[in-house]
Amino acid sequence: MTISFFFLLLVLILPSCRPTEKSRLAHLESDQGILFTENGENVLFYQRAPKSFSGQHTRNNYVHPLWSLDGDTLTEDYPPDHAHHRGIFWTWHRLTVGDIALGDAWECRNFVWDVTDVQIEEAPAGAKTLAVTVLWKSPDLVDEDGQMIAAVRESTRITIHPRSADSRVIDFDIRLLALLDSVRIGGADDVKGYGGFSARLKCPDDLVFLSATGQVAPKNEAVEAGPWLNMLATFSGERRSGCAILNHPDNPAPIDRWILRQSRSMQNPVYPGRELVPISKTVPTKLRYRIILYRGDADIGRLYSDYK
Repeated sequence: MTISFFFLLLVLILPSCRPTEKSRLAHLESDQGILFTENGENVLFYQRAPKSFSGQHTRNNYVHPLWSLDGDTLTEDYPPDHAHHRGIFWTWHRLTVGDIALGDAWECRNFVWDVTDVQIEEAPAGAKTLAVTVLWKSPDLVDEDGQMIAAVRESTRITIHPRSADSRVIDFDIRLLALLDSVRIGGADDVKGYGGFSARLKCPDDLVFLSATGQVAPKNEAVEAGPWLNMLATFSGERRSGCAILNHPDNPAPIDRWILRQSRSMQNPVYPGRELVPISKTVPTKLRYRIILYRGDADIGRLYSDYK
């Protein structure tokens, strides 16, 4: 389905939403990263340069802030409860090359994201795509001269679509290609198994989780909640709004397991879980996710059925 048809469908589903006239997405580059705006209002910031908090948890290659439709910051960075959490991020606890464990990208320990290329592309229907190439490295794997050896090439595309009056769609397309033999990734080595695409969002007291089967109650371990998850809360202002995360149907299994937290943590569509899985040198692992920010009502199940 074309992007333009998708937005026509969105308008039909959300009758109060009408495309913003003369919508214009723009970007501004700095030494830290790239800010995307629309008609002068902030949308999201991609952190390209490494940053740290008091010299700890150095990281980059993530989105923060992500702003709401009302202009408030939705995401958190360096929260006191989990200082390694950061905005919208995609990392794993375990990356191994053979029997060698390479740091911990989730906890920002002994891990380097070397952003080697950044491109801004015009996309259909007025959208913009940020395309980045990132080499995964660690001081745990070096050559004879002590230089870090890249283990994985990440190619990520983030597409920001023009907003309607009451909704915005942001797409993430992440592709991982091994540069060495016997590369594997995995989530936390415990019953939770969390890892992969994650969103550290504000968690208001009235936060509720909805899936295709109804309301979902968070548990310590992953819950089976279908391929999409809708979060409703008073994220900003006085009226409730929504943030939905859609797990693309072509993603490798599982696409129905979620680590959810009512407060002081991130929300995570789990992949691959506790088990280590191989990353190919020839066929990239493809992971796609869609974030929908909206006000009012939204039929997320119907929108998911058209997520191609």
